Amino acid sequence: MTPNGAIAFTLIVVLAAMMSRMSGLIVLYLLCTLFAVIEVGPNATAALRRAVILMVPLAAFMVLVWVGVVGRAPADIAASQPGSRVSALVYVSIVCARLFLIVAIVQIAAMRFAAITPLQFIQLLRAPMALKRLGVLTLSLIETLLQAVDRAHTALIASGVITRRLSARNVFNGWVLVQTVWLTAITSVTGRMRDKWPMEHTLKLLDPLLAETRKDPLRTPDKVWISCAVVAAAGIVWGDFYGLP
Repeated sequence: MTPNGAIAFTLIVVLAAMMSRMSGLIVLYLLCTLFAVIEVGPNATAALRRAVILMVPLAAFMVLVWVGVVGRAPADIAASQPGSRVSALVYVSIVCARLFLIVAIVQIAAMRFAAITPLQFIQLLRAPMALKRLGVLTLSLIETLLQAVDRAHTALIASGVITRRLSARNVFNGWVLVQTVWLTAITSVTGRMRDKWPMEHTLKLLDPLLAETRKDPLRTPDKVWISCAVVAAAGIVWGDFYGLP
């Protein structure tokens, strides 16, 4: 599978998930399960764990608000109907199932290319050269920004402005850490854009590396997965038009 196919498949699944009801979600979950098993294998469980960690707090909050406090679904409110907590729970379940699927499939698609570097991933994309350059330069700043955060955190701890553990001082002086990180990051990025990249001719050196080497941006597995996703999305739209649950 190529990055182009993975991105197209993921986008179609995400759009379909945003429109789907319960029956459509079942189809998408089956499709994504096949994709995870065939393309990623057992390593996909890591993506599922991260999706669960992200979704559990949101699900708990939505249950508290819609089921515990409001007590009815938004559709009941819009139709001026009494509603029930059961309908609110169904609404929360559908929303959480959609978000869980979106988070999981994005991570699974990214894990499909864990064996290649980000530079190789971007090089294989069928995209304008300017967009590829922007992606590479943005990724190159991540490590710089992480180091800026670490340096700012260490400096403020050494100066006694904040502490390593939870404390009242951190609550009152947390804005200083945010401001310090922001100024450090801006200084680093400005220095690279103004001095480092022009002197090293970074943009000119990137163009040969990012040039496409394949004429066909999609392979047979890409076309199969994209076709399956399109069929599933079309079925979801058809079901929504005819009012399937």
